[in-house]
Amino acid sequence: MAALAAVALAEVLGRAAGWGALGPGDADTNRVAVTFDDGPSDQTPALLEVLSRHGVHATFFVTAPACVAYPAELRSLLDAGHQIEAHGRWHTHALLLPPWREWAQLRWHPRAADSGPHLYRPPYGGHSPLTRLLARVHGRRVALWDVEGRDWTHADAATLARQTLERTRPGSVILLHDGPAVTPALLDSLLVGLRARELTAVTLNELPARRITLRAGLGRLRASYGG
Repeated sequence: MAALAAVALAEVLGRAAGWGALGPGDADTNRVAVTFDDGPSDQTPALLEVLSRHGVHATFFVTAPACVAYPAELRSLLDAGHQIEAHGRWHTHALLLPPWREWAQLRWHPRAADSGPHLYRPPYGGHSPLTRLLARVHGRRVALWDVEGRDWTHADAATLARQTLERTRPGSVILLHDGPAVTPALLDSLLVGLRARELTAVTLNELPARRITLRAGLGRLRASYGG
């Protein structure tokens, strides 16, 4: 029973509340961070074209299998100056990983040989009781988000862009995905909308992302559970 309670607490405080993780930046800024999970993929060139056309740099949380499958696309991201961070060796929720695999999950980073900071975004934002401890051991900072582009749904690009813009605030961290066919068009409309609101899209390091405080975490909890 105690073990189940620890698992539930880790998931709620880690993912839903996000206390101590990196989240949105200063609300007084005119910046927002655009981030992508799951890549690189065969959609990466289309995303790069949109970002280049708008003069924007973004943050890509990549997986180990995708980096092996799409080495040229990974190199293109690096050559274009985008921020590259870790999304894990496996796209598996932390609660489904035994401790030794979560250790390996957090140890891997596409820029492990480079100087930090090194960020890690858990798949699905999921946390186990060990996630934060292992992140600290490996010198990783857990990075979450506050706005989802929902590009994994069946909605069209214009609808997704409008809904994303409605939820975006100064300092927001927007979550998109490198893979869905709708994402390049969504990104294009989103960047046009951000510019119309005089918001500048940047990387997480440029935002910069800030630690999620107790107060901000309570707001995330309310949003997560409808309170």
